[in-house]
Amino acid sequence: MLVNWAYIKRDTFFHRLDPRARIIFMLCALIALGFIPGRGTGFWDMRVVLVFLGLAFLQIIVARITWRQMRRFWIIITIVAVMLSLVTLLTGRGAAGVYDPSMEHVIGSFKILGLSIVLSAERISYLITQMMRIMTFAALSVVIPYTIDPALYGIAFKGLGLGDKVAYAMDLAFRFIPTLGRDMQIIMDAQRARGFELEAGRGTNLLQRIRNFAPLLIPLTIGAVVEGEEISDAMDLRGFGVGKRTWLPRLTYQTIDWIYIGFGVLIVAVGIVAKRAGYGGLWIPPWLYG
Repeated sequence: MLVNWAYIKRDTFFHRLDPRARIIFMLCALIALGFIPGRGTGFWDMRVVLVFLGLAFLQIIVARITWRQMRRFWIIITIVAVMLSLVTLLTGRGAAGVYDPSMEHVIGSFKILGLSIVLSAERISYLITQMMRIMTFAALSVVIPYTIDPALYGIAFKGLGLGDKVAYAMDLAFRFIPTLGRDMQIIMDAQRARGFELEAGRGTNLLQRIRNFAPLLIPLTIGAVVEGEEISDAMDLRGFGVGKRTWLPRLTYQTIDWIYIGFGVLIVAVGIVAKRAGYGGLWIPPWLYG
């Protein structure tokens, strides 16, 4: 059985928006921030990124999504953001096209495990901006699964012009991660009931902890494959894809939805003009130059 994200029906401005309008605005914001071509794809000015980050968290606040609901999500995103940013800081790679490495303003250098690490104003600014961009991408995207009724996933993507098969595939993709998490928890509980030590005891190192969780991957993978086969068989038995599919609920754009979509398109248009004018490159705070 597939499960969903922690959707809670609420009477908020954001929940009353058409699901398609929310998805279109999210895509517009993501494109404007991270995918407009130019020197450094998207915006790398942390002041601009901060505006997008504020807009993303404003959506979360308006939708009344609580920290308790999103705690695990933000823990994972924070770990990923820190790891990716530190790799760039320590290696000096990954910032191709954002700034010229030959023109770095070196602040100092030190050694870690025999590796020579160079700190520069550009690397530090890139580190901060990259973390902010990752957090912004996550914040813009997370409101979608937490505010759209799971019963409307397929209908919303179909309403965006996607085919029936693609729309249903997107529906299943949104349900995949929470379903996998549910299955993982069931497997962990079953292993604990059989006396398998998952948690690390005293004197157990990090490598041993990872090894303890390795046996869980096999039943988790097999379960995911079997569940996928069951869904495929159920769809074939119901003749999915044989003819044109109808959807019982109907979505209708309201005036506020068009305004919201228009705001998203405006953000993209302004972003394109700003990038063409040469704005949006890596911004370095003056105090970093020392």
